[in-house]
Amino acid sequence: MLINFAMGVATGIVQEFQFGMNWSDYSRFVGDIFGAPLAIEGLLAFFLESTFLGLWIFGWDRLKPGVHLATIWIAATGTLLSAYFILAANSFMQHPVGFTFNADKGRAELTDFAAVLTNKVTLVTFPHTIVACFMVGGAFVAGISMWHLIRHPQRDADAFLTALRLGAVTLLVAGLGTVVTGDMQGKVMTEVQPMKMAAAEALYTTAQPAPFSLLTIGTLDGSEEVYKLEVPKLLSYLATGDFNGKVQGINELQAAYETKYGPGSYTPNIPVTYWTFRAMITVGGLAMIAGAWMLWATRRRHLPTSRWMLRTAIVLPFLPLLGNSFGWIFTEMGRQPWVVFGLMPTSAGVSPGVSATEVAISLIGFTLLYGVLAVVEFKLLLKYIKAGLPDVDTSPRTDDDTDAPLAFAY
Repeated sequence: MLINFAMGVATGIVQEFQFGMNWSDYSRFVGDIFGAPLAIEGLLAFFLESTFLGLWIFGWDRLKPGVHLATIWIAATGTLLSAYFILAANSFMQHPVGFTFNADKGRAELTDFAAVLTNKVTLVTFPHTIVACFMVGGAFVAGISMWHLIRHPQRDADAFLTALRLGAVTLLVAGLGTVVTGDMQGKVMTEVQPMKMAAAEALYTTAQPAPFSLLTIGTLDGSEEVYKLEVPKLLSYLATGDFNGKVQGINELQAAYETKYGPGSYTPNIPVTYWTFRAMITVGGLAMIAGAWMLWATRRRHLPTSRWMLRTAIVLPFLPLLGNSFGWIFTEMGRQPWVVFGLMPTSAGVSPGVSATEVAISLIGFTLLYGVLAVVEFKLLLKYIKAGLPDVDTSPRTDDDTDAPLAFAY
């Protein structure tokens, strides 16, 4: 957890600089709204989690057990608050609310901060994102525990068996939560961004009812199909909650947007939206299947030995992580060509003084840097995963306040 936290801080802070350096016109346009939740996230949530995480790291032998446990709960609460404020800012980009447009200054100005925080997109995106994150955590714990049980069955088997089953249960419960909240999010998405739902299915012509395709063979953008494997009426239910509901097609929405916003293409990259939507669902489903298999294999606290289970344990932590990544690619690419839906095109949000060459150079540079950091993180994770559980000192506590070795250092 600490390795990932440190790496997340090192890489995530770069995005703060992007707002001013690569997206200055965007920052100028929505800074009055976008800056408020991000400022609260930084001043309240991030400092809350980092402060109490520090107390947790260095307080093993200095704080009473109950107080020490409370610090990690407070850090976890800070993480959830961080997620909410960040998602509130992102949800404004998907469905702008709580603002007025100042034509003289050419910018959006905040009028109702409560409306920004209670944006209908935020209210469905937050639970969906959090339970998807719990899928990653559960898969991480279950995968590592299963690896230890198969590779070193005589070393801390009872502890790893308990951890495996807890991780697998967390993965399954969070997976069901992801399905339920994803269904809710799909209906809100159809309401505020109907083009995104149409792009998710490559639905060019309005349909009632509309099927959901599991697989399509044809042109890359799905405009001409040779073969399609589909579930009748499913898209109608995903979009409207009614198996006979009407789902608007890309062509109809394109014409409506041209009338409302002027000439131009308002269709996102169809191959990306179509396949990332399915990849998100597929890898998430595979993770849940793997979690259920692990629970079955360890029923009555049986120790597994299958080599296929070992391979599954190695792959499992990556599945929900990939699912989250595909979901975010779909969410952001499906909004295109808008950086703020209906208000500002992405092309209008870039910094006018930054050339495409400069952007390319910085992007390549950060990609190489992140690649190096990924190698460092991976090696650190492998080192501590292979080391197994640390020895636990069960001797009675004393009041000696001399410095004790850190439980973990990176």
